[in-house]
Amino acid sequence: MLAFKNRFHGHGSLRYVYQNGRSVRSHLMTIKSTHHPKRQEPRVAVVISKKVLKSAVGRNRVRRRIYEIVRHELPKLKANSDIVIIVFSAEAFAMPHPELQKTVVTMLKSSDLYQK
Repeated sequence: MLAFKNRFHGHGSLRYVYQNGRSVRSHLMTIKSTHHPKRQEPRVAVVISKKVLKSAVGRNRVRRRIYEIVRHELPKLKANSDIVIIVFSAEAFAMPHPELQKTVVTMLKSSDLYQK
């Protein structure tokens, strides 16, 4: 699980990233990101709709898997970034971990969120 300082709090922050963030899209998910100059740590949220997976157990499992992948990548990410990962395909539920990890890391790289 991500530390408290690396998670979003409140809907206002998410709404800001939705409106002003840059998007990178794949067949499984979209990453919206923006830079917040006053932040010292990156913040991450994973959003999965009930339309994608009906059961809360399935949505929470996918969310935990993605949070774990991001947790290992946090030291490499830019410190002032706000990242929202929107999952819109149920394939993420059954996808093996190495393949899901490769997808998330590739998308983070293509959205230019890694430190130089």
